[in-house]
This record gives sequence, C-alpha cells and structure tokens, in this order.
Amino acid sequence: MDFKLTDEQIQVRDMVREFAESEVAPHIQEWEAKGEFHPEILRKMGELGVLGLPIPERYGGGGFDYVSLALACEELERVDTFLRVIMSVHVGLNSLAMHQWATEEQKQRWLRPQAEGTKYATFGLTEPGAGSDAGNIATTAVLDGDSYILNGEKMWISLADAADHFLVFASLDRSKKHHGLVALFLERGMEGFTTGSIKGKMGVRAGNTGWLAFNNVRVPVENRIGEEGEGFKIAMSCIDQGRFTVGAGGVGLIQASLDASLKYCHEREAFGQEIGQFQLIQQKIAYMVAGLEASRLLVMQAAELKNRGIRNTRETSLAKWYACDEALKAAEEAIQIHGAYGYSNEYPVERYYRNARGAVIYEGTREIHQLMQASYALGYRVDKPLRCPQPPAQAFEESQELVKA
Repeated sequence: MDFKLTDEQIQVRDMVREFAESEVAPHIQEWEAKGEFHPEILRKMGELGVLGLPIPERYGGGGFDYVSLALACEELERVDTFLRVIMSVHVGLNSLAMHQWATEEQKQRWLRPQAEGTKYATFGLTEPGAGSDAGNIATTAVLDGDSYILNGEKMWISLADAADHFLVFASLDRSKKHHGLVALFLERGMEGFTTGSIKGKMGVRAGNTGWLAFNNVRVPVENRIGEEGEGFKIAMSCIDQGRFTVGAGGVGLIQASLDASLKYCHEREAFGQEIGQFQLIQQKIAYMVAGLEASRLLVMQAAELKNRGIRNTRETSLAKWYACDEALKAAEEAIQIHGAYGYSNEYPVERYYRNARGAVIYEGTREIHQLMQASYALGYRVDKPLRCPQPPAQAFEESQELVKA
C-alpha cells in the first residue's frame, strides 16, 4: 500500500479543510449551543463540489477516489460531526447506492442533481422498532397497479427536514423478513409524505435529525431501485458505504481531540510547569496518538480495497468500530486533560465527547461490529466474492452494470 497522498488527494483535503474552518468553525459553538441547523451549509457544500466527490463526472460529480472521500470526511468531522453526517447520508448512503443500483434513467433524474449539489438526499431504514434488526421493518409497500402504496414511519433520519430525495426501504411481505424488502425513491412533496425534527439530542445538535411518515403515499413503480426482494441487499451495500464515511469521520474526531489537548497542555500550567510535562498527561496523549494512527490506517485499508474493487465489508466494519471507539476514548481523555474546563462548552472537547457517543450506536452498534468481527474470525461468516464489488470512482465510468449479486 502506498501511503503517499497524490497531489489531487491533497488538494481535496486542503479544500475541504479550508471550507470547514472558514465557514463553520467560527460559528459552530453558537449553532451547537442553540441546537440550530443552518441549511445554507448544504448549498455551500454543493457549490464546492463536496456533495458529488466520488460520483463520476458524467453524472455531475468530481470523479475522486475513496481516499479522497475519507480525507474529506475526516476534515469535516474535525470541525464538527454534523458536517460529516451530511456526507454519510447524502453521499455514502444515497448517491453511491444510486450509482450502484439505479437505472441510467434514474441516475440522470436523481443522481445528477445530487452530485451537482442542487438536491439533497438521505436514507430511511431505521424505524421506531427496528434498528439492527433491519429485516423486521414495519413499513409496508403494497403494489397497486403501477404504484406502491407506502405506509409506515422511519426514525433517526439525518436531514429529515432538509433533504429533497429519500431512499427508503419497505416490506412487501413481512413474513419473508429481509427477503421481502424493496427499495423505493421518494421526493419531498409527495402526497401523504411528511417529515419532522427530533429535539433534545445528546450530540450532533447542529445537525438536522428527524422522522419520516408515510400515509398511503403512492410511489410509482419506476421509483423502485433494483428488483422486488433486493431491498435488504441494497440496504446492506448502502451501509457498507455509510460505515466507511463514519469511520473516516472518527479519525477526524480523534484528531480534533488531540489538537485541542496539545494546545491546552502548552497553555495550562500547574506546579510551575506546563501540564504536558506530567507523565500521566503524556500517557493520555500517547494513547490518542496510537488510536489516531491505527484508526487512520484501518480506514485507508478499506479505502484502498474499495479503489481496487475488492469487497471490504469486514475491513470497513473493523475501521468503523475501531475508529469510533477510539474517538470516544480520545474525547473523554481530552475532557480529563482540560479538567473542569473540559466540562463546560467554553472549550470544544465536551462537544466532541457528546458527538462521539452517537457514532458507537449508528451505522451498526459497537456490539454488532464485535459480533461481525468474531464471526469472520471463527469462520461463521464468509462474504461471497461479488462480480463487481464496490468499484472506485474511475471504474464507475467503465461499467454501468454494478453489483447485482
């Protein structure tokens, strides 16, 4: 593996870093304290080209690789988690899935404006009573002529009140569990389709999170993504991509905690010297450095496999689990280093901790990833090679028929 970044990758990293630091960093403490989501950030990210980063140019995207996507997610979350969440739902869970599974007509109709940043997208799988058990979703779709009648509810949906496009999953036959799911593409404004926001979140308060409700929503058959019964397979491929962006964001959160701690170690003095001189403080810094480097390597391993078109479900799961756990540890240690100040919002580390706590739950809980890794190691779980698994952006240009196996 070549660890040297290309000039193109460095340009992406620096561009995203400058955007996050200039457009969001000066305001994030206030936005977060007030629980305000600022939708103009979506427009600015679209204008910058970030929302179409790994999508081919022929669909309005930038055509960059997965290393570039990881670097972008890292830089966004280094400033605040809500920025990376936008990338996770718009790019990872929706746009990349649309490019993998949608027809050419569907791509031109929905993927192109998403990649160009003029329409914003999200993903709806989780429900009030179904999270890790995705095969048990209660939302139903009943075929009625040339439409599906959709009824049900989705919960904990990022950009619920801000998105224009929604990739949602429903059951055609609940007795078939995950074999009976279908993926449907909805647009805001469909009759019977409503959204709302969730208040009182522990973290990611500057981001929009909410619910989707479907009351006899008529969804045309041409809005179906893939075939009937392929919904679970499509959802899992989406989650593979989403987990990758979350893991990359975790690296950024560790970096943010480390940066804040290093700065404070040089500013704060106790017993006549900088607190960075004390060995127990140095131990905390050392663990942060180790967690940062290991997490970044795991994310880059997954990125390299994606760029080479090799299935990476195990590697992406490991990267997401490890990086998010290390982000939570780093944020906790950063608070301890800051002492009483770490317990207030005068410094950013308490925000890092609250934001990091959510990442060990969403996109597969810590426990789900532990079970996955143990099952791989024990040989109980073996992924089948895919005909064209998760190709890089460059390969998208060469193949219109992607993973259907």
